[in-house]
Amino acid sequence: MTKHKIIVNPVSGRGAGEQAIPVVENLLRGHGLDFDIVRTERPWHAAELAEQAVRQGYGIVVAVGGDGTANEVLNGVMKAKQAGAGPSAVMGVVSIGRGNDFAFGVQVPPGLSAGCETLAKGQRRMIDVGRVVGGLYPEGRFFGNGVGIGFDAVVGFEALKMKRLHGFASYIVAALKTIFLYYRAPLVRIEFDGQTITMPALMVSIMNGRRMGGGFMMAPQAKTDDGRFDVCIARQVSRPRIFALIPRFMQGTQASHPAITTARTRQIKVTALEGVLPAHADGETLCTEGKELSLELLPAQIEMICAPPEAAA
Repeated sequence: MTKHKIIVNPVSGRGAGEQAIPVVENLLRGHGLDFDIVRTERPWHAAELAEQAVRQGYGIVVAVGGDGTANEVLNGVMKAKQAGAGPSAVMGVVSIGRGNDFAFGVQVPPGLSAGCETLAKGQRRMIDVGRVVGGLYPEGRFFGNGVGIGFDAVVGFEALKMKRLHGFASYIVAALKTIFLYYRAPLVRIEFDGQTITMPALMVSIMNGRRMGGGFMMAPQAKTDDGRFDVCIARQVSRPRIFALIPRFMQGTQASHPAITTARTRQIKVTALEGVLPAHADGETLCTEGKELSLELLPAQIEMICAPPEAAA
């Protein structure tokens, strides 16, 4: 029987991770799975535990937490893979975080019961993985869902500060707040597929998955196994137009707006010519005042446990 390493972030979901541990243990035992469970103790610990688990021969490494925990586990699995540390491990995720956008993108349903049932069924598919270089990570950081530069990065930073609001509601309030905090867009140069675009860009989203912030459909047509990023660029617009754009992003209909440019590419570079680049990868801070970010998509990198399409819909 394949052995699972279950990596739990106890502070995920404002402490929901710790409360979830006995529930997850009972559910996994009920499904007859063989597993060891471990808590993270500090930032980046999940990445270290995941890499260690691969080296120790665990066949499946599972992130129990939010997007940040999943991102760290993905980084650990990728680091072990690139180091050739034994057979590549399969990755799983059980969602208990704020946004759970990575799980959404790889077709893992929300909730402890559904997440553990998905693990038990064990359906797998290969997914692409992104890699970004720049900011706090000159050596590079992997991501599974997407990188946000500009407005949506600041929204994420503001959402993290909120103590009373949770989930998508916190991102909505943070977005409204950010309209007044982060209004003047940096002048950026965006290079991909032999093209160069120079403009004041309010936001550049480079997506492997479809959704950010728990409900903003940044790339409604994106697939995590198609070998391309889906890019969404929003040029500088007035505050009233930002208000008008928010519902479009919630519905995934922003592409028809004249301020929006979309593209698909495997590599992209964003440089701030004036101003700076606040940015995140899967909700984790890449930089608050970056100057240049380079991204590439690595096709078919990790085998992921997911739900059948009809169950995840």
